[in-house]
Amino acid sequence: MEPVVLADLGFDINVVGFLRGLRVEADTEDGQQVLALLESARQIAKPKAIYREAFIDGRGDGYVVIDDIRFDSGILQVNLSQTTRVFPYVVTCGQELDEWSVTVQGMLEQYWADEIKEAILKAAFRDFTCRLVDAYGLGTTSVMNPGSLEDWPISEQTKLFKLLGDPAGSIGVQLTDSYLMVPTKSVSGIRFATERTFENCQLCSRENCPDRRAPYDPLLYENRYRIHRD
Repeated sequence: MEPVVLADLGFDINVVGFLRGLRVEADTEDGQQVLALLESARQIAKPKAIYREAFIDGRGDGYVVIDDIRFDSGILQVNLSQTTRVFPYVVTCGQELDEWSVTVQGMLEQYWADEIKEAILKAAFRDFTCRLVDAYGLGTTSVMNPGSLEDWPISEQTKLFKLLGDPAGSIGVQLTDSYLMVPTKSVSGIRFATERTFENCQLCSRENCPDRRAPYDPLLYENRYRIHRD
């Protein structure tokens, strides 16, 4: 299947919650500056996504082959053991918003602009996920992201981008020599239908992570992944 580009992602932001996260009151000078930046960003932002339906051709100990491209990860192999169809994707805040943020003056203002880009990316990603799940009737899904766990290194980004064809030309997202995405407020991964949910956070022991979506489970790797691979 050819990649699909979504250039009309929604990005509704809970303004009250956003200000609370910044610890800024709306009726203060700082609050008014943040709201002005947010409104400016809303006028410019064009978050985008590229994804495709792909199929598993083969699998073995510590790897899985998706449309003739081999991905090396034991955790990915186990997580995809009960499915034959996956959805690789890249979602970005967009070049437009990235270029806008460079024009913002002042260290504090630049921090606020960065948080605005992050909020817009997260909102756009939620819209992308809902549209993908609805379009294919996927039900419960989970995601794995290259570089989020040691088991699936960030260097595998090149393979994911190859699956998607031309993310740079389609939605303006490029990979650096160190496999990071530009614009930096972009996310990539593989979404798949599953009967039991999975979050990378469950296998990550990092404390005080602001983006944690699930508690660390120190027994999960031994119980679900090492046992099933041995």
